[in-house]
Amino acid sequence: MYYVIANFYYIPSSLYAYLGLSSPSGRDGQDARRPSGQAAQMKTFWNKRKTDSHEGGLMNTRRWTCLTAALLLAAFFLIPAGPVQAATTLTYSVFFPATHGQAKAGEAWAREVEKRTNGQVKISVLAGGTLTQADQCYDGVVKGISDLGMSCFAYTRGRFPLMEVLDLPLGYPNGRVATRVANEFFKKFMPKELQGVKLLYIHAHGPGLLHTKTPVSNLEHLKGMKIRSTGLSAKVVEMLGGVPVAMPQGQTYEALQKGVVEGTLTPIETLKGWKQAEVIKATTDCSAIGYTTAMFVVMNLKKWNALPADVRKTIEEVSAQWIDVHGKAWDQLDEEGRAYSLSLGNTIVPLSASENARWKKAVLPIMDGYVKEVSAKGLPAQKAVKEAEELIKRYSKIYK
Repeated sequence: MYYVIANFYYIPSSLYAYLGLSSPSGRDGQDARRPSGQAAQMKTFWNKRKTDSHEGGLMNTRRWTCLTAALLLAAFFLIPAGPVQAATTLTYSVFFPATHGQAKAGEAWAREVEKRTNGQVKISVLAGGTLTQADQCYDGVVKGISDLGMSCFAYTRGRFPLMEVLDLPLGYPNGRVATRVANEFFKKFMPKELQGVKLLYIHAHGPGLLHTKTPVSNLEHLKGMKIRSTGLSAKVVEMLGGVPVAMPQGQTYEALQKGVVEGTLTPIETLKGWKQAEVIKATTDCSAIGYTTAMFVVMNLKKWNALPADVRKTIEEVSAQWIDVHGKAWDQLDEEGRAYSLSLGNTIVPLSASENARWKKAVLPIMDGYVKEVSAKGLPAQKAVKEAEELIKRYSKIYK
């Protein structure tokens, strides 16, 4: 009631006239906005109501009812609304450097989520492993160090046995195919190994190729060379006769520069994205055994479940669209990486048909070893390999 009386002076002067009172403002047709004289006017009103009780009681009652309704209506609209709910702020750890095309794609995803949730969600993107390093990113999300994370399954080898099938040297032709295959594979198998997080989507690079400080055109050249590789690509190096050395991309430039490794098995985009073209001399086009590295975008499960249903739905919709955004970006980055390396005077070394056959034969035991090892864990490894091969064939027809 206090609030109603406090705002009485917002009653229009026309209503005062109807009640038989003069406006406190002293001017007709203008809202009364000053409380001066208000008490006197109210006293006049009550005295008038008493003297008119026998003659115009009914009319005054109606007038009083109108005034009361007006005051209550004013109070309803003038009482301040409740506090606006603060936006949910999320941290997003990305292992790529901020200048890399995939970090930019992740940044664009974050801005699109903010836009479509009408500001209900704010996302702070921390690129370059500044919050969690590449091999700590997944655990960082699980433990709540970051709310979101983007990194590679391969950086924690053995933790994602079923998803590792995606990294086998199955001959991926490009990044868009690899990315589509990875997401379709996940949807089909829904591996228990990822139940501790909310997986939003996966992306994967184009064919991993061999980049070295000295040209390699056959298996004899590769024998005994120390090659940076991760996950199952390390087994590829081993089967080809090289010596695998595990390390994240962020450490590879310096390792090549200092001679810790003599080459790296990685997509050609890294030659520009990670500047590795500056410390190698040649790329061996071994795409016939092209492998990929699947990369996750995951969210802390507790944080995900705490979001409103409409926000979760929006994030899932944006994530589904960003699958192709990343796939296209990988292919564009591969083209740029190739051009950048050539611009520095590096060479592309093709393999002859007979040499290609030798390389394909050399890596066959990897598939057999994968099936044996993962099947021993009670997982459908053989079915997983077959499904991945069929998905590659299907999407290779669509994305050439």
